[in-house]
Amino acid sequence: MVFSSLVFLCVFLPIVLALYYALPILHIRNILLIFVSLLFYAYGEPVYVLLMIFSIVTNYILGRLLDTENKARKKAILTLAIVGNIGLLVIFKYMGMLVSTIETLTGLQLPAIEFALPIGISFFTFQAMSYVIDVYRGEVKAQKNLLDIMLYISFFPQLIAGPIVKYHDIQAQIRNRDADVKEMAEGLQRFIIGLSKKVLISNTMAFTADSLFSAVPMEINALSAWVAAIAYMMQIYFDFSGYSDMAIGLGHMFGFHLLENFRYPYISQGIQAFWRRWHISLSTWFKEYLYIPLGGNRKGKIRTCCNKMIVFFSTGLWHGANWTFVLWGMWHGAFLLLEEMLPIKKLPKTILHLYTLCIVCVGFVMFRADTFSQGMFMIRQMFTGWEYTTIQTITLLEQLHPVFLLTLFCAVIGSTPMMANVAKKVFAGRLEWLGYCGSILLLLLCILKLSGGTYNPFIYFRF
Repeated sequence: MVFSSLVFLCVFLPIVLALYYALPILHIRNILLIFVSLLFYAYGEPVYVLLMIFSIVTNYILGRLLDTENKARKKAILTLAIVGNIGLLVIFKYMGMLVSTIETLTGLQLPAIEFALPIGISFFTFQAMSYVIDVYRGEVKAQKNLLDIMLYISFFPQLIAGPIVKYHDIQAQIRNRDADVKEMAEGLQRFIIGLSKKVLISNTMAFTADSLFSAVPMEINALSAWVAAIAYMMQIYFDFSGYSDMAIGLGHMFGFHLLENFRYPYISQGIQAFWRRWHISLSTWFKEYLYIPLGGNRKGKIRTCCNKMIVFFSTGLWHGANWTFVLWGMWHGAFLLLEEMLPIKKLPKTILHLYTLCIVCVGFVMFRADTFSQGMFMIRQMFTGWEYTTIQTITLLEQLHPVFLLTLFCAVIGSTPMMANVAKKVFAGRLEWLGYCGSILLLLLCILKLSGGTYNPFIYFRF
C-alpha cells in the first residue's frame, strides 16, 4: 500500500493530468477519465472491475427503458432496478452476515456463502440507484450516451470512498466544464490538505486506537478506554474527511465541482445538527431516496419516528455487514428522537456540545469494535473501569507519547474552524501564497511519512 500511494502521487496523477490537458476535446478527455478510472479500480480489484462495469451498463439500460409513458411499466422497471442494485449489495456484502444471523437464530448449519467485498461497492451502487430513481421521477432525462453514465459512476477521485454524487448534481459538468490554473492550484491545495489529514493525523490516531482495541481486557481501564475512543473518533473523522477533501480537490483539477461532505461535525450542538455536518452526501441520499418516499414527517408523529429509525437502521447497515454497525445507527437514531421529545436543545450551548461529543464518541466505540461483546466491554470500562493496576497504567502510558499528544492537539484544533478563521484574520492578503507554501511543506511531510512508515488504508474503502 505504501508503494501504491507513492505511485499515485508521483506517477499516476501527474501522467493523468498531463494527458488530460494535452487532449484538445472534452469528449476525448472524458474517455481518458473513464479509462484511467477503470484502471485505478482494477489496480485494487482486477476481477470486480467487471462487476462495476456490469452495474453501470445494467443501470444505463434500465434508465433507457424508463423512457416510456406507461406508468405500470415504469414502476416495474424501477422495482427491478432497486431490487437488482440492493441484491448486488446483499450478495457481495451481506451474505455472510445473513447466513450467520440465521444460524444463530435457528441453530441451523448452513453452507458458508461469502464473497470478498468489492472496494467501494456501497458508493457506486448508491450512485447508480440515484440515477435510475431520478430518471423515474423525471428530475433528469435518461442519458443516451453510455460513456456519460460510466464517467458519472466510475470517476476515480470519489469512486471508492465518496462523497456519493447524485447525477442531477453533476450532469451538466460532464458535458461542459473547464479548469483554469487558479482552480487547479486550489484543487491541488485541497488534495494535499486531505492527504495530510489522513497520513499525518488519522494514521497516528489509528496506531493508538488499534493498540488499545486489540489489548487484552485486563489491560484496559477507564482512562485507556477513553483514550482509545477519542483516538478512534479523531481517526475516522480525519480519515474520511481527508478522503473527501482529496476527492473534491481532484475534482477541481479536472473541472468538476463536487459537493462538500463534512462541515466540522464535532462542533455540533445536538445529534440532528451532527448529521447535517457528518457524511452529508449519505444523509442527504437517505433523506431524498428513503425518508421522503416513506412519508417523511407527513403522516403523523408515530410514523415519522418509525421512518427516522428505518433511515438510521439503514445508515448503520450501509456501513458494514455487522450488527455493531446497525447498533451504531440505531444509537444515533434513538438520541435524535430523544432530542425531539425532550427539551435537550434548550441546554446551555457548552453542555449541549459536550453531550453531543459524548454520544458520538461512545457510538464510535461500537462502530470500531470487532464484535458486540468487545464494544460493550469498552463502553463499560469507559464508565466503570476505575481500577489502576500496574499493567493498566503501563498500557496507558505507552500510548501517551509526545507524538500522539501533539497529534491529538492538532486533531482537536483541526476539527474546528478555528485555524481557518485565524488564518483569514491574521494573514489577510498574504494568505494565498502562504497557503501554497504550507501545502508544499505538507506534501513533502506526507511523502516522507509514506516512505518511512506503514500505510493504513482508508476506513471507508471497506464500505
